[in-house]
Amino acid sequence: MDFLTVYNGPVELNVAVSGSGPLIVCIHGFPELWYSWRHQIAHFASRGFRVAALDVRGYGRSSKPREIEAYTLRNMASDVAAVIDRMGDEPAILFGHDWGAPIAWNTALLHPDKVRAVAGFSVPYIPRGRAPFIDLVRSAYKGRFFYQLYFQQEGVVEAELESDVASALRRIYFALSGAAPLNKWIERKPLEAKLLDGLVDPQPFPGWMDESDLDIYLDAFRAGGFRGPINRYRAEEIDFNELAELSGRSIVQPSTFIAGERDPVRAFVPDLDLYASPGIACADFRGSTIIPGIGHWVQQEAPPETNEALEAFVRKL
Repeated sequence: MDFLTVYNGPVELNVAVSGSGPLIVCIHGFPELWYSWRHQIAHFASRGFRVAALDVRGYGRSSKPREIEAYTLRNMASDVAAVIDRMGDEPAILFGHDWGAPIAWNTALLHPDKVRAVAGFSVPYIPRGRAPFIDLVRSAYKGRFFYQLYFQQEGVVEAELESDVASALRRIYFALSGAAPLNKWIERKPLEAKLLDGLVDPQPFPGWMDESDLDIYLDAFRAGGFRGPINRYRAEEIDFNELAELSGRSIVQPSTFIAGERDPVRAFVPDLDLYASPGIACADFRGSTIIPGIGHWVQQEAPPETNEALEAFVRKL
């Protein structure tokens, strides 16, 4: 495994690189790191691909701008484009999980010549609508707690999580996993609740993340904090205004969708299954894979099943 620093203007991006061959770029979500793709890096690097997994800006060893405006989808898509350019002249296959999925989808829209195909994890492509998503959840979760609304006030969730990073990460990772009660992450809580209220700190942690894995995340978030990662949520309204030209646009590159059956993202919008038609706005959709019994951290909870689905997708491009 090699590590490169890729520059996108003043932003420095830490990128793990392994293998040689057609380029795959992996984009993680909240609250993760390049390391979240460790199983995919090993698998595809050994099968004739060059895999580059970045620490998204705000995370790990990448730059952590303070201002919210730095974390728009346009800026983060430009980071992915910079990584692709640094790797060579060819377009890349993108793997994107959680927030990494919207970053991947929007990189395909904003930099189409740099993107060969997209595999989105956990968050299907949803074209820009008539209002920001954050406005939708303000209505859907009126009078009750929803984590993205709690994240909007600067400094509040940062203080909660940074007071005990180890407990916070264990609780978040477990609550979103397939081992937790279904939809524990979005269970009904009073409006004045905090993020970690009611979340279990499991001892021991489920086997898909051992203590040495968890230590890598702990070291990164103890050093870098949570402001950058949380600012991605605070930039949603800016995205809506900045990306007006993408309204109604479809993903034209070959695409696929992979998720866990028990992922709470599936139920974010009450009375709607977000995984029912994940390719509805993708012009060349190659199918979806919903892995039984698995939660949000699909590529870490179920590496063999995830890699099998990914390999079937990339081999047919």
